[in-house]
Amino acid sequence: MRGQPLLSPVIHREKMAAAPVMMPYFGQQISSKSDLVPDWTRQEVSTGTTIMAVEYDGGVVIGADSRTTTGAYIANRVTDKLTRIHDKIYCCRSGSAADTQAIAEVVAYQLGFHSIELDEPPLVETAANLFRASCYRYREELTAGILVAGWDKRKGGQVYSVPIGGMLVRQPVSVGGSGSTYIYGFMDANYKPGMNKEQCMEITAAALSLAMERDGSSGGVVRLASISEEGVERRVILGNQLPKFSTH
Repeated sequence: MRGQPLLSPVIHREKMAAAPVMMPYFGQQISSKSDLVPDWTRQEVSTGTTIMAVEYDGGVVIGADSRTTTGAYIANRVTDKLTRIHDKIYCCRSGSAADTQAIAEVVAYQLGFHSIELDEPPLVETAANLFRASCYRYREELTAGILVAGWDKRKGGQVYSVPIGGMLVRQPVSVGGSGSTYIYGFMDANYKPGMNKEQCMEITAAALSLAMERDGSSGGVVRLASISEEGVERRVILGNQLPKFSTH
């Protein structure tokens, strides 16, 4: 009203300060700017994942899904988790994407020098031991599960598993990653020694499809590769071409 003095700035500020605005966040007050940042931005990039490798008479078949996650966020739908180490030696990566990529690059570099010194292609077992050495030496810092597979003239097709911690074991069939828990029984029931390349391709695609349906960190497309004396044959199976297992 006219003739009444205005409130002083000091009193005005005190009144404003006396009524803080409460911003509920799932029942809790936001305490800092970091609460406004999504959780996935503070998570490392992980390959999720489902990987597997199968030996057959004359070579090996390797396969993986293609989903990369950062927490609950899908960072990449078409990642290639089948990494070339040498002409007939590949690895499948699970765990931290940064850790596994770094290890694969180091081993490929070391194996290249080793091949030049010998003047012949390296052995699959040599590559597996290089992975084992790195994973064991830095076991406190790394999150890396690796499957090493390939063909050499001494032992033919071979599959080696290097789980987190740096152990090394050769297996005719090996699976890894978060989706592996869903397909151990499937592989035990369906894999038979003496299967040919096409049969191994089919069972690998089916197992990966099953894991992708059940595991939230696995998805995308299925990447397959057959490694033998003739070389490497790669295939990609799109999501709408995969076998279906769910009942809904």
